[in-house]
Amino acid sequence: MKKIIETFKNIWSIEELRKKIIFTLILLLVYRVGCFVVLPGVDPNLLKDSSGQNGLLGMLNMFAGGAFNKASIFALGIMPYISASIAMQLAQIAIPQLQKMSKEESGRRKINLITRYVTVGVTLFQSIAYIAYLRNENEAAIMTDSFLWPILTVIILTTGTLFVMWLGEKITDNGIGNGTSLIITAGIIARFPDSLIQEYTSKPILIFLIEIVLMVLVIMVIILLVQGTRKIPLNYARRIVGATSAKDISGNRDFIPIKVNAAGVMPIIFAQAMLFIPSTVVGFSDTETAQGLARSLSDPGSLAYNLVYSFLVIAFTYLYTALIFNPTQMADDLKRNNGFIPGIKPGEDTANYIGVIMDRITLPGAIFLAIIGILPGVIGAFGVTQGFASFYGGTSMLIMVAVVLDTLQQIESHLLMRHYDGLMKTGRITGRQTTPSI
Repeated sequence: MKKIIETFKNIWSIEELRKKIIFTLILLLVYRVGCFVVLPGVDPNLLKDSSGQNGLLGMLNMFAGGAFNKASIFALGIMPYISASIAMQLAQIAIPQLQKMSKEESGRRKINLITRYVTVGVTLFQSIAYIAYLRNENEAAIMTDSFLWPILTVIILTTGTLFVMWLGEKITDNGIGNGTSLIITAGIIARFPDSLIQEYTSKPILIFLIEIVLMVLVIMVIILLVQGTRKIPLNYARRIVGATSAKDISGNRDFIPIKVNAAGVMPIIFAQAMLFIPSTVVGFSDTETAQGLARSLSDPGSLAYNLVYSFLVIAFTYLYTALIFNPTQMADDLKRNNGFIPGIKPGEDTANYIGVIMDRITLPGAIFLAIIGILPGVIGAFGVTQGFASFYGGTSMLIMVAVVLDTLQQIESHLLMRHYDGLMKTGRITGRQTTPSI
């Protein structure tokens, strides 16, 4: 306990770090307050309680910190920006011109500008869809029939999303941690106290304590999954570093850290989105068989849902890893820098070797990711309330653990730069170290 108090004192004594933390907390508070500001013309008292929503809409509400179901000005949250960012990441892989731009500072600025324009387009489309959703699900809550209301709502929702995007960028630039990820995490954590209280009041104290212990174990497993790496040893041939004062570096050793879960949380998001498609398609059919299939694929506690969901997570893990991980480019970069893997020829043999290792470690990573993805549904089948069960794994817990580790890593870097002790005695916090994750 004394060590923890001393660490907090050290963090607070660093002026730059203190200002970054305060700045981050203030902007996160602004975001959370905005999540409770209801759209004009909507009566919040007449909104249906959709807190237990599943599928794509439930995921959107989670990313928006509950603002989606509250008809808030931040109802769409940061999701349109995330969708635009993912689209641009995939475009950089498919379009050589964008890939070339991403390697230059000016090119990256252009890509960021294009991403913002794409965000506006996505937000406009989702705003129109959200108005249709409100009219379909909460028609009684809409207190006006003016033809200007939809136009005004689209403008407000688009402005709200752009403001949240701006908050995230400001946190990244002047605060601590990744702004976009912290905004999502803040919305997820905001749901935890209510879920915890609801579970505590509905269960005997012994059962509740067992559930808490089980949650801690799940968090430990997720940390292992997020931080797990396979280090491929590297050697560098003799190099001369420096133009004016040349320095001879001979036989320098290094390693390539290959993440067990290089795809991050994206496979779970894609799998959840795919499972929402059958229920949408079945909406156009009246057959009992189709309706039964849709119900099975929409119930997190059903065997069909868990089997299909696990298969999709594993498949998307391999697919997304293949898109973001290029062994050939990595081998070419090593060859240009006179680096080589001991016992492996440079060039094609190195690319094949890295690719084989990536395939081998991706399988256990994908299986563990699938297990973590279905855990909330499995836990819910044992009588745990749905809100509390969502913190036993899935998208919520994966994002929270990854973002907390990433933020703690940045705080620890500030401490070590000023010769303070780090946050852990056994070694440094490694964080996510993956670009495509949220």
